[in-house]
Amino acid sequence: MQSAAVVEPATTVAPASLLSFDPRAVPVVAVDRDLPAVARMHLLPDALRARFATPPDWSPETRREPRLMDRAPAQAAVLVPIVLHDGEPTVLLTERASRMTTHSGQIAFPGGRVDPEDANIAAAALREAWEEVGLSAEYVEVLGSLPTYTTVTSFIVTPVVALVQPGFELQPNPEEVADAFEVPLAFLMNPANHRRHAMPDPVGMSREWLSMPYQDGATERFVWGATAGMLRNLYRFLIA
Repeated sequence: MQSAAVVEPATTVAPASLLSFDPRAVPVVAVDRDLPAVARMHLLPDALRARFATPPDWSPETRREPRLMDRAPAQAAVLVPIVLHDGEPTVLLTERASRMTTHSGQIAFPGGRVDPEDANIAAAALREAWEEVGLSAEYVEVLGSLPTYTTVTSFIVTPVVALVQPGFELQPNPEEVADAFEVPLAFLMNPANHRRHAMPDPVGMSREWLSMPYQDGATERFVWGATAGMLRNLYRFLIA
């Protein structure tokens, strides 16, 4: 995604139009149907374990979004939980509660700030997943992590990828999570479902991002922004 190469503007105070908008209303400028999907056999547990045990030579597509506000950078970790349903692995995602001060209402991975008490990044991601949705670490097998992804709100996020055995019972924290749901991994790893958006601004700033809308019954799960960017990096890692 081209936004990885955007140079930060001289000011870090963004126009309101770049911070508060309906991403669904922003035009789609391209769909990446020309890129290959990750083969389903490469999405199986042993293949995923092997890929993280011996990583390929690859480069993430996006490392940072343009900085749109003044705030000190903060380290954060998210868990990318791949749930091992028979024949169809899925990714567990959340909808952030509307009361959250950043990224409210958006689709996200379980995660948050790294605390000084966390032993490492993986421990932070596991703790956050437990606190947000009640996902117990006993069901989780950490595979490794992807390169950091810096958001428009200056969170430096490390995605921790993990396999999750079925049988867990979620207990979402209503203060942080409005909903938790799953999307097939094969859907997210198929660029035919990756849409590119671009929003120019009259003062010379702009935003570009990916979206991966998933129709979950009668509900559209609008995966976009940082979450979509990290999933795109996972795609690049698996297709390399």
